[in-house]
Amino acid sequence: MAKKRSEAKQASKAAEAEKSESSLKRWLKDKRITEVECLVPDITGNARGKIIPAAKFSHDYGTRLPEGIFATTVTGDYPDNYDDLVSPSDSDMVLRPDADTVRMVPWATAPTAQVIHDCYTKDGRPHELAPRNVLRRVLSLYEGLGIQPVIAPELEFFLVQKNTDPDFPLAPPAGRSGRPETARQSYSIDAVNEFDPILDDMYDYAEAMELDVDTLIHESGAAQLEVNFQHADPMSRADQVFLFKRTMRECALRHGIYATFLAKPMENEPGSSMHIHQSMVDVKTGKNVFAGGKAGKHSELFMHYLGGLQKYVPMAMAFFGPNVNSYRRLALGQVAPINVQWGYDNRTCGLRVPMDTPENTRVESRFAGSDANPYLAIAATLACGWLGIKEKLLPTEPLTGSAQAVGYELPRSLEEALTGLRDCEELEGLLGKRFVNAYISVKQKEYETFFRVISSWEREFLLLNV
Repeated sequence: MAKKRSEAKQASKAAEAEKSESSLKRWLKDKRITEVECLVPDITGNARGKIIPAAKFSHDYGTRLPEGIFATTVTGDYPDNYDDLVSPSDSDMVLRPDADTVRMVPWATAPTAQVIHDCYTKDGRPHELAPRNVLRRVLSLYEGLGIQPVIAPELEFFLVQKNTDPDFPLAPPAGRSGRPETARQSYSIDAVNEFDPILDDMYDYAEAMELDVDTLIHESGAAQLEVNFQHADPMSRADQVFLFKRTMRECALRHGIYATFLAKPMENEPGSSMHIHQSMVDVKTGKNVFAGGKAGKHSELFMHYLGGLQKYVPMAMAFFGPNVNSYRRLALGQVAPINVQWGYDNRTCGLRVPMDTPENTRVESRFAGSDANPYLAIAATLACGWLGIKEKLLPTEPLTGSAQAVGYELPRSLEEALTGLRDCEELEGLLGKRFVNAYISVKQKEYETFFRVISSWEREFLLLNV
């Protein structure tokens, strides 16, 4: 009986794939597409892939990539144990387009489409190193509970002057007035309007790509902005953050400046985050399972979920802070969190529970930087919450004062974060042993490469004084 159900499920998936391929080809034809960008999000969350003539686009033409793209550092190097992370032949993965992700490339001169692809092994299994598959693996756990996670990301970034020499610090660009910002402009409408030409293009591109950009605000840093996305299922939100970053960089370049999602790009400016609002709904009823039966109370499941975040976020920090620069943002005295305290509408806490109606009960995780891979950051936070539900953990009492006074409860560096992840068998089991091993190896190599660099601070203060 189980075998028959498995065969029926596989047949259903094959039928869905055939229908999806047919609708995708029809979409390309209706839009008169000439080229297709086949995109795969890599470990950093950037796009890898191929560009294929639309007339030759199919599931079987050109959609192959070596699995080594998931074992490559941000500098283009390979970990020392590279041969242990991929197959001995460094074989190709099979790429399959997700028809739901097809969109126009609005800045292209010829009609061009972009489609996010999923990665599979040659025998048809989801490839364990692909970030989209890691997120899908975690989501399957919630499917077993009859629960659908709901996510709403908030993404911060800076606009900066073009910087072609990495030895020079970044600086804010001039706006319409011809002058760069020099004072804090939190929530300033006029400060946003300084960059109207760029943001007009951004909104036009977002509309053409059907990105669910909800609101735009000016953050506290000079030329620092934040976009909020409408809440929806986790995969679509990760896809939209992935596509938005690419879009925003293109908009800025067309106006002679950069858009950067570096977590801490400037010494005297605040860092950039990717806050993740998260809630859960019952698949059958559509009701928010975080809401309690009594006014002002939360469900037991919500408290277990919150307890899981408090316990496991420190071990998952390598996904929220994936780069050496990430930990410059998480500093005492900054607006970024330094511990796992939680509170109601308390922005000093790493876990903020907004004051809202019961049906909108949610928790805002404030740990991830804007440099985080959205697929892995969302997968990690959902994995932490799921472990809390499984272990029936309970959170601490909500904090009413400043969480900064509690002190550090998070790793202080990428190396420390990787050690915590390496020692966490629970997260390894949920995210996949092979993937976690590859991720740690890639990030450890990046840290070692960074550690070899002698900084200007060392030359300035240590050269003649030690």
